[in-house]
Amino acid sequence: MPASFPIDKFHFNSDSILEGLPEKDLEQLRSKMIQYKFKKGQTIFSEGTFPSGIFYVTKGRVKKYKTDREGREQIIYVCNSGDLLGYPALLSEEAYSDSAAALEDAILSFIPKEVFLKVLEKSQVLSNRLLKNLSHEFGVLENSIANFAHKSVRERLALSLLILKEKFRDKNNPDASVDITLSREDLSNLTGTAVETLVRLLHTFKDEGLIETEGRKIRILDSRKLVKVANFY
Repeated sequence: MPASFPIDKFHFNSDSILEGLPEKDLEQLRSKMIQYKFKKGQTIFSEGTFPSGIFYVTKGRVKKYKTDREGREQIIYVCNSGDLLGYPALLSEEAYSDSAAALEDAILSFIPKEVFLKVLEKSQVLSNRLLKNLSHEFGVLENSIANFAHKSVRERLALSLLILKEKFRDKNNPDASVDITLSREDLSNLTGTAVETLVRLLHTFKDEGLIETEGRKIRILDSRKLVKVANFY
C-alpha cells in the first residue's frame, strides 16, 4: 500500500485486543469459546437485537452493515480473521447498532457475556485495550462517513478498493498479489451506488489500467494511481 494512503484511518485494529493478553486471561476466554460455522450470506446478528456475548472471527470475512427502510444495505465495515464483533453493544448494554453477516464461509468463536465480563473485570490489560479500540473505532467511523459523504462515486469506488486490498491481503505473505473476491452487489453496497453504475466504473478502471478482473475477482494493478483517483493525498 502506498505510504500516502493512511489505511489505519479505515481499520478498527480489534485484531490486536486479544493478542499478547496474559496467558491466564486468554485461557479463560478460550476454554469457554463456542465455535460456530456460518455459510456465505448467513446472518450472525441483527440490528436492534441484544448481545448475549461477543464473536471472535476465527476464519473468513464478515460484513457489518445497516439496512434502510427500503431494505437496501449499506456496508460500513469488513472484518477479518482475528477481529472481535459485538463488544461495543455488550459493554454499553444496548442493542446492536448494525447487523453482521458472513461475506464468505466463515468460522466464528462465541464468548458468552458472563465469561467476557468476568475476565474484563479482572484484566487491566484487556480493559485498557478495549477503551483504546472503542475510541479508535469511533474515529474510523467518523473518518469513513466524512470521506464517503464528500466524494464522487468514482472516488468512493477507488477508496473502497484500496481498503479492500488491505482486507484481502494474506497476512502470512504480505508481498503476494491480492485478489479481492467480493460480489458486485456487496461492492456496490460498500461503495454506496447501484450495481449497474459500479459495473460501468469497474470497466472504466480496467480501461485505465488500474485493475484487472477475473470473474468476481478484482486485482489492483496500480495502487498509487488509485490513491489519486480516490482524491486522497
